[in-house]
Amino acid sequence: MTGIADETLHEPDPQRWKALTVCLTAGFMTLLDVSIVNVALPSIRAGLGASDGQLQWIVSGYALSFGLVLVAAGRLGDARGRRTVFVVGVVVFTVGSMLAGLAPGPTWLVLARLFQGVGGGIINPQVSGLIQQLFRGDERGRAFGRLGTVIGISTAIGPVLGGALIAVFGVDVGWRWIFFVNVPIGALAIVLAFRYLPPSRQPTAAADRDLDPIGALMLGAGVVAILWPLVSGQSWRTSDVVWIAAGLAMLGVFGAWERRYLARGRAPMVDVSLFRLASYTAGSTLALVYFAGFTGIFFVLTLYFQNGLGYSPLLAGLAVTTFALGSAVAALVGGRIVSRFGRRLVVAGLVLFIVGIVATDLVIDRHGAASDLGWWTALPLLLAGLGSGLVISPNQTLTLAQVPVRRAGAAGGVLQTGQRLGTATGIAAIGSLYFAGLRTTGDAALAVSHGLRACVAIAALALVIGLIDLARRTR
Repeated sequence: MTGIADETLHEPDPQRWKALTVCLTAGFMTLLDVSIVNVALPSIRAGLGASDGQLQWIVSGYALSFGLVLVAAGRLGDARGRRTVFVVGVVVFTVGSMLAGLAPGPTWLVLARLFQGVGGGIINPQVSGLIQQLFRGDERGRAFGRLGTVIGISTAIGPVLGGALIAVFGVDVGWRWIFFVNVPIGALAIVLAFRYLPPSRQPTAAADRDLDPIGALMLGAGVVAILWPLVSGQSWRTSDVVWIAAGLAMLGVFGAWERRYLARGRAPMVDVSLFRLASYTAGSTLALVYFAGFTGIFFVLTLYFQNGLGYSPLLAGLAVTTFALGSAVAALVGGRIVSRFGRRLVVAGLVLFIVGIVATDLVIDRHGAASDLGWWTALPLLLAGLGSGLVISPNQTLTLAQVPVRRAGAAGGVLQTGQRLGTATGIAAIGSLYFAGLRTTGDAALAVSHGLRACVAIAALALVIGLIDLARRTR
């Protein structure tokens, strides 16, 4: 038994797969913009005269505003209708993309990226909520498999597409097209959303229309306090510890508020009773930890390929595409078989991922100075990508399997907030190890090994969580 079961008998929406395509297209845009801008930073510096701090905020501001609104947007979709909120998110993201492409100066671009991030954070919990709403049983696993493919590809292929656009349109204006390409796609997604997504319906119960504004503010404050030092890009300082401690304390207060809110018969921002579901608690924790290790790989590898071996942005992106290909294929397969294998599939994926990253580390240790290192790492990164594809989408399916559809948006928002927190934490920690190794030894190959070994250690912790959940399910 995997715990994936139909909550109620329902008539399948005949346009559900077309609706999923619309959702995944918008989701792909928002996730792609997490990484695609990285390769354009030198061009942005030259074109707009941006400082180091402004460049950092062009990257991290998007992540900060994205993570800030996820849970509130998911709850809003549950309460006011997912299609309506989805379209609002796409409009905000598309307008933000246009403003970013037209930016006359760095401050304008930073603000446009913050606006873009809000749009992305509104869109993504609607995607997971609509999957919960439209699909049941094995079909839900397949739908989440396609979502996992989108997550895997968008994470790894961003630098490739960014490098290609700069190569086509030139260094001076190529970075603007990184944002402009979102505009026609966003406009098309809005039109198709009204055609294929199920119409929004107002909830009948008064409690389900409750938006819990105080809870939203508490959660937002906690998330910002934790993310701020992780995305600021500064050297580690005592004040960062204070920020994170304050954020964790605020999340504790938020949890107490939500329990009290629920006890009064109100509908909280996050229904804390969801964490009584062992599948939801284990899956959310595993996702947080895994994303801390998973996304750090691309950070250290693309730095090494460019700074250590002199690869162009396009070549550095191409060097990690085997991971994306492996992840895409495995996510599709994993979505189809997760109902049969359950948590065992996620555990197997984690083992495969760890083996692939260890093999990548060994290859770099042996061939680290070779100009053709990208070819040497292609196979182990493919292996790691296959493992990753068996982790992300099956884990999402298992995590949300027992969540009521009326709470799907907020539950998906919490899950994705954990992923964003994990991503920010992992990049900060793994990046610090890479730069510390570079300063200490002056050996870029040894520095990237430090980063990869940290990825392995974090993934091993995720594996322990998966094994504990597997043992519980077996009992």
